[in-house]
Amino acid sequence: MSTPFVTRVGGWPRGVAAIALFALVFPALAHAQGDGARTYWKGLSGTNVVPVIYTTVSGNTNPFDPAHTVLANATVDATLALAGFIKTTALGDRAATVQVLFPMGSLSGQVVVDGKTATQSAGGFGDPMLQFGLNLVGPKAMKSIPDMLRYEPRLSIDVIGSLTVPIGEYNNTQSLNIGQNRWSGRVGLPVIWQIGSWAPERRTTLEFLPAVWIFGANNDFVGKTMTNDVLFQLEAHLTHNFSKGFWASLDGMWYTGGKSIVDGVEGTKLNNVGLSFTAGYMLNDNAQLTFGYGSTLGDNAPTDLRLSQFRVTLIYGWHPLVEGMKRLGGGK
Repeated sequence: MSTPFVTRVGGWPRGVAAIALFALVFPALAHAQGDGARTYWKGLSGTNVVPVIYTTVSGNTNPFDPAHTVLANATVDATLALAGFIKTTALGDRAATVQVLFPMGSLSGQVVVDGKTATQSAGGFGDPMLQFGLNLVGPKAMKSIPDMLRYEPRLSIDVIGSLTVPIGEYNNTQSLNIGQNRWSGRVGLPVIWQIGSWAPERRTTLEFLPAVWIFGANNDFVGKTMTNDVLFQLEAHLTHNFSKGFWASLDGMWYTGGKSIVDGVEGTKLNNVGLSFTAGYMLNDNAQLTFGYGSTLGDNAPTDLRLSQFRVTLIYGWHPLVEGMKRLGGGK
């Protein structure tokens, strides 16, 4: 079988860098948009990835809050910048990832406090998120270039565990904050189903992420105690490569549960769906740029979750073995 690469270095095809580094693409990104398409594709063990994300969000909830608590009759606008680090590795023969994400940004809006409308704003650093993922079903971890060249996901199932650490900036005199003043975490089972050929220019996948979020109590929420019920999340993505360097996806999202309780006063549980589109383009062997836009559907009632968001992501990845191959080839 021939390979679609023009030069070879040390006996291996040049140009494998793009596949090695971007067989996996995204980390868990912005709470408001879910994790996104192709989040849990696998990469060569030892790959390092740095994502930088810019997101604008408008709606009736705080996009820094993973509970998506609806602020009835509120209007919130936010700008988020996120940066992180991902390390791919292996536990035995199973692929694994460790990642950390640091959110920052600003938000402002009009909210109803004790029956009165107030304008609030906040800015600074949010609560960082830590996440660990482990593949349970699917091909073995890619530990070498030959492993990578033979890899096809077919059916892949992972388990992930996420934890947000409450060290972000928090003002207990207002309800809109960058930090959330409480612990939260989730457990999920990402699923990738390969459809058809795995040729780089024709790759198609159907992906699902069922997950459960659990929230600690915020014991100083404007002088009150706020808790949230368990929140169930389901993402679905149909993705396709239109060329070796360009792909796009149709994305769906469903949230249910997560009812807030403030000093015994119950809110309304979520039962909302959203639709979004994502497009990605590889700038070179190490860098990829993606764009996404999405919005909730059927969100006319005051207690419905209402969100619209636009996101741009720049991802830079590298692997010592691949970079060494490139140096041997003169970087061409």
